[in-house]
Amino acid sequence: MSHDPDVIVPEHMPPIAMTELDEQEQRKLAVVAHHVRGILTALGLDLRDPNLAETDLRVAKMYLEMFHGLAEGAEPKVTTFPNEEGYSHMVMEKQIPFYSMCAHHLIPFYGHAHIAYIPRDRILGLSKFSRILEFYAKRPQLQERLTEQVVTCLEEKLQPLGAMVVIEARHLCVEMRGVKKPGALTVTSALRGIFHQRPVREEFLDLLRHA
Repeated sequence: MSHDPDVIVPEHMPPIAMTELDEQEQRKLAVVAHHVRGILTALGLDLRDPNLAETDLRVAKMYLEMFHGLAEGAEPKVTTFPNEEGYSHMVMEKQIPFYSMCAHHLIPFYGHAHIAYIPRDRILGLSKFSRILEFYAKRPQLQERLTEQVVTCLEEKLQPLGAMVVIEARHLCVEMRGVKKPGALTVTSALRGIFHQRPVREEFLDLLRHA
């Protein structure tokens, strides 16, 4: 199943893992589980401990889920519609929750995204805001890069008059290790088109401040 002769599918792999995953995903699961066992062993942990039973598989399955944005065909279908009403004002979806993994330490960061655009000829199905965000969040990520990827996707799919994304997030690599500053909030923004104009940015920020 794996190109590495030392990597085998563990005998204790639960049936659900085998039936719900395709062959490529099973291979990934086996490889990741193998290396997780190596990490646990290197840390001096006793893998015979009942509390560690199947930890390697749980971590492997978690990684497949958390990094789903890397999977082939994972990109969401972004449905757009003709702007038949000629709507030319701001469309905003705010407080969209997300979870991602810091590319530097593979520790979670999480928070909310606020996404807006001003349409030209096409408008976006509202559920697609969350799906675009989720797609780019499900991979080892940097908050700055995530912010840029979301706004670039909107620009490419819609060709709007402008788009803007603000992301607010807490990083556990800041809170759990290093400087250890619980509650610190990182804010990033990216803007395109008409949002470079100050009045438009101020409208975005005003909508953001009000419930």
